[in-house]
Amino acid sequence: MADLSRIVKAYDVRGVVPEEFDAPTARALGSAFARFAGADTVVVGRDMRPSGPEFVDAFSDGVQDAGISVIDLGLVSTDLMYFASGSLDLPGAVFTASHNPAQYNGVKFCRSGARPVGIDSGLAEIRDVAQAILDGDAPASAEVEGKRESRDMLDAFIDHVLSFVDVSALKPMRVVADTANGMGGLVVPALFDRLPMIELEVMYGELDGTFPNHPADPLQPANQRDLRARVVAGGFDIGLAFDGDADRVFIVDETGVGLSGSVTTAILAVAMLRDNPGSTILHNLICSKAVPETISAHGGNPVRTRVGHSFIKTEMAETNAVFGGEHSAHYYFADNFRADSGLIASLVMMSELARSGSTLSRMRIPFEPYVASGEINTTVDDPKAVIDRVRENYRTAVVDELDGLTVDAGDWWFNLRPSNTEPLLRLNLEAPDSTSCDEHVVEVLSIITA
Repeated sequence: MADLSRIVKAYDVRGVVPEEFDAPTARALGSAFARFAGADTVVVGRDMRPSGPEFVDAFSDGVQDAGISVIDLGLVSTDLMYFASGSLDLPGAVFTASHNPAQYNGVKFCRSGARPVGIDSGLAEIRDVAQAILDGDAPASAEVEGKRESRDMLDAFIDHVLSFVDVSALKPMRVVADTANGMGGLVVPALFDRLPMIELEVMYGELDGTFPNHPADPLQPANQRDLRARVVAGGFDIGLAFDGDADRVFIVDETGVGLSGSVTTAILAVAMLRDNPGSTILHNLICSKAVPETISAHGGNPVRTRVGHSFIKTEMAETNAVFGGEHSAHYYFADNFRADSGLIASLVMMSELARSGSTLSRMRIPFEPYVASGEINTTVDDPKAVIDRVRENYRTAVVDELDGLTVDAGDWWFNLRPSNTEPLLRLNLEAPDSTSCDEHVVEVLSIITA
């Protein structure tokens, strides 16, 4: 019997197929989501993983059994599903395990209008109802079964993406995109087919959920290696590295050097503030200090948030923010129903590059005055005890616990956060230069491992 507590995470569902996640589990989740969603129709899509068709069928059966109809979007990126939910004002679900390895599948949910569903905003309720169904306490079926129809919304999604820039102001450039055999292989060519002034080359564009070339996790530098080499060898102006469900994108400049999510957030924030002067911009607490400094310098109001899409989307609604960015390369746009989109971020970045009249390697310089450690993971037996020990060591510094432990020592700072699913602590540290960064990393790690 499936134990949903093992696969329902803070923001979505993810598990190994079929040991942790199978078709009966998908059906139970469909039935539970139908009762939670509060609508007469839901939109459903899937990525390219082999188990996707079976899981969507089972999920749809569960939804329809509750008397709710299904609009089946077929193969979609996660941001395409968010667009469908937002534009149709319907709850949605997409079967994807994002950047996880091939043996996984999962589900991301949203309410109507692409509003977030996390563990504190409905996912726990969906989990508990689905678990009860799996345990034999199935609710009665509706008198009339819901209907199911197929709908292709790719063209409408591309129209929406194009609305974020002045296409006539784009300049000829050469772009290479590594879609990692993920859903970027569907949406990226569809966008560039509408941009005749831009030359596109796609790496690993075949939709293949076994990921035969490299994992679909561009946060790991090793998975950007092929793209970086191709950018330089092919003389491209910019490289794009998408994750498996294409809601995230990492940017590579023409010299083959990647931009951090913080640098990209700062550049996108400037673009958003140009059209929305004085607006609020969100950034999560592991973004570089350069992000709020850039926002303030361009007349915006920076607001610091916890890590995670459900927190950021909720905060965007409460603060009327026009944009939000995370160091992990999630970029949220108010005009995209407050949802994240790798495709919109890519297009706006290309627009900013065209506007600069320069190369990306030069354009990025003002946005990265500091040196970051990157995320350093350490396995510990008792994360809370270790965080308490670190806090005590830095009791004279400025400390907050918005999300984990953040210590600001003036000219350098760090955040230490426990993993949601593993006995790990995640350290992100920033300092004025490489020597200082390395020294402080050693210092903090020595306390963590003491």
